[in-house]
Amino acid sequence: MTPGHGTGVGEVVVETAARLHFGVLDLRGSLGRWFGGVGASAPGPILRVSARPSETLRVEGSDADRAVEFARLFQAHFGVTAGVHVRVERALPRHAGLGSGTQLALAVARAMAEIEGIAADAAELARAVGRTRRSAIGTWTFADGGLVVEGGRRREGNGVAPLIARIPFPPSWRCVVAVPHAGGGMSGVDEAEAFGQLPPVAEHDVERVAHLVLMGLLPAVADADIAAFGAALTAVQSITGRWFASVQGGTFAAGLSAELVARMSEWGAAGVGQSSWGPTVYGVVDGERAGSELADRVRGAMAASGDVYEGPFRPQGACVSLAPR
Repeated sequence: MTPGHGTGVGEVVVETAARLHFGVLDLRGSLGRWFGGVGASAPGPILRVSARPSETLRVEGSDADRAVEFARLFQAHFGVTAGVHVRVERALPRHAGLGSGTQLALAVARAMAEIEGIAADAAELARAVGRTRRSAIGTWTFADGGLVVEGGRRREGNGVAPLIARIPFPPSWRCVVAVPHAGGGMSGVDEAEAFGQLPPVAEHDVERVAHLVLMGLLPAVADADIAAFGAALTAVQSITGRWFASVQGGTFAAGLSAELVARMSEWGAAGVGQSSWGPTVYGVVDGERAGSELADRVRGAMAASGDVYEGPFRPQGACVSLAPR
């Protein structure tokens, strides 16, 4: 038995989907909380991480440079000294608006927690690996499926923004996700600087977004009313996109992303939008046939300049598989 490992777990495999950001709730922070947001797990792409006991900490595979830092943060937070061999078998595209950092961090942390026999929920894992600075949408989609609304982080402190609503999507709804290869979005220091450059947000805009989410988006999902959902989603995206227009060059990221948003709307998507800073964009339709047709048209428009994923919104969070020694 490898020293420090007493769980009997020989290997852990964690699979988790990219997250889509449907909109931020509040850039003013006048009520004591910043950001807040709405989002869901995408039908793809999917990240896959495996881990097994080892004499030392070893991390390899795609995005190993980030994964090893998350592994070290996990060890420091929980006081773990035993080694582990982590392999990132399939990573998410970086700086694409898919929450790749949070999903990688939480997948590594979940795998290591299973190896060590540490009971910790998604919020505690996020705190352990330092994913509490802004949006908590990725944390809550890692935990479970459905439409997620989080209430923003306090102006002081570093806790995970609380989950305030989770509603399952109608199983017939389909989401088409387009990930252009060029024009990566912002993250890290660049993102922090971009937030610092944004002009003040009007209070009536913040109030309008909250109204659309509470009385439009959420009840539309509960009632399986895709027309009302799409109208609310597109309206939220239009308002919040203008908040970031001075930095990203328009309501949506200039170029292919903005073009695809417009085209998906023309091609029948009930709701359209951009995830975070992009370049990822998405459209939502009802029915398997409608999803396939929209995905085919998007692939044709993108040619070889990006990837397209299509399917239902995921009804569950990360999938964890355990194998004994």
